[in-house]
Amino acid sequence: MATPPVAGPGPVATPARRHRIDDWRPEDPTFWRVTGAAVARRNLVFSVFSEHVGFSVWSLWSVLVLFLGPEYGIDPAGKFLLTAVPTALGAVLRLPYTFAVGVFGGRNWTVISAALLLLPTIPMTILIEPGVSYGTLMVLACLAGVGGGNFASSMANINLFYPDRHKGWALGLNAGGGNLGVPAVQLVGLLVLAMTGTAYPRLVPAVYLPLIVLAALLAARYMDNISPAATGRDGSAGAPGQGGVHSERGAMREVARDPHTWIMSFLYIGTFGSFIGFGFAFGQVLQVQFGDRFATPLDAAYLTFLGPLVGSLIRPLGGYLADRWGGARVTCWNFVAMALGAGVVLYASGRGSLSLYLVGFIALFVFSGIGNGSTYKMIPAIFRARARIAAGMLAEVPAEAARRAVRLAGALIGIAGAVGAFGGVLVNIAFRQSFLTYRTADAAYVSFIACYLLCVVVTWAVYLRSSPRRLSGV
Repeated sequence: MATPPVAGPGPVATPARRHRIDDWRPEDPTFWRVTGAAVARRNLVFSVFSEHVGFSVWSLWSVLVLFLGPEYGIDPAGKFLLTAVPTALGAVLRLPYTFAVGVFGGRNWTVISAALLLLPTIPMTILIEPGVSYGTLMVLACLAGVGGGNFASSMANINLFYPDRHKGWALGLNAGGGNLGVPAVQLVGLLVLAMTGTAYPRLVPAVYLPLIVLAALLAARYMDNISPAATGRDGSAGAPGQGGVHSERGAMREVARDPHTWIMSFLYIGTFGSFIGFGFAFGQVLQVQFGDRFATPLDAAYLTFLGPLVGSLIRPLGGYLADRWGGARVTCWNFVAMALGAGVVLYASGRGSLSLYLVGFIALFVFSGIGNGSTYKMIPAIFRARARIAAGMLAEVPAEAARRAVRLAGALIGIAGAVGAFGGVLVNIAFRQSFLTYRTADAAYVSFIACYLLCVVVTWAVYLRSSPRRLSGV
């Protein structure tokens, strides 16, 4: 006779659905300590790997433009457009990718989204060579945008796994590991340039074909779906996300009417938009503005990866600092630092000082990484603060209100991620227009300084200034 199962503190997964969790209580200290932390950590590890590969595919064109020599017949303005197109599609896809977690389940969608990365990489491996038309390159660049959507679904999924007290660290680590895909693909490009020169750009996407397959297989083997009932979403105990999609859409509609959604989206344009925009454009800007210092694309590639690398590695620190001192405070001072960094770049550009220029640009990457972590900490804190107000400022928020706060935070993460990614498009367009009009990037740097200072004012006025309407604890 089989022994009946004994209820315990661990997450419950039915035998028929061993990758589905029907009981998930991360805010319960006992539950979290006994088994919750281990389950969340396992899902985080493989989510980071899949998102990392997605970011690399999204960033492929920041490298491939360095291979496009005179034989391709593309001017610098055309190359900036090639780096802007995947950024734009990646931004658009972030909203449906956020929904997809509720529809398919976090594990299932990670497998699907990883497999979709084959759509751009296979044709790029085949088609990129001298003689290919600019229109074909534009289509291939657009397809690479599918990698940008992975970030939103990964963040929304990991947001479900971690308790509020660890969200800043977990989301920062998840995002930072994904962001490392930008310098990683640039290092791959550097290696290919060093070994073969500019003759074989198709080798760069070819490197990622086995990694894409591996990411999908690992997600299928080791990740889990949290059922709709376990997160407070509508729906029965059917397939992961079944019925929950209506609740997800309702959450998206609700947060779309919330002014904090658009405030946070604007702030995220300043942080993540800067990071991804600079990451895509940095190598191009170096070649155009300091072309006399770089005899070959390889010379620029040695420097290109440094900024995205430090910006990615520093992102979890932004989440940690926000956990300790508050997301709004860290974000506000971080924008001050970004404005100063852009000022250094502007000054160095006018003086023609490459060393000072690199110092200022690396600082921009560092502070955009910190700001990415701190702004994502602010998002769940906004809804947690509202839940506490609705509960009469009780020390412990009722479970249903806490689940609703998590659901709304996930929806806002999707919107902010999509809008923020458009900042990368704006950065590339700003550089393109500045070079076309003034033959330098100085006008773009002035616009960045103005944007960062406006972000300082908005953060202080909404989240730090003493006011009866202020949400404490953000």
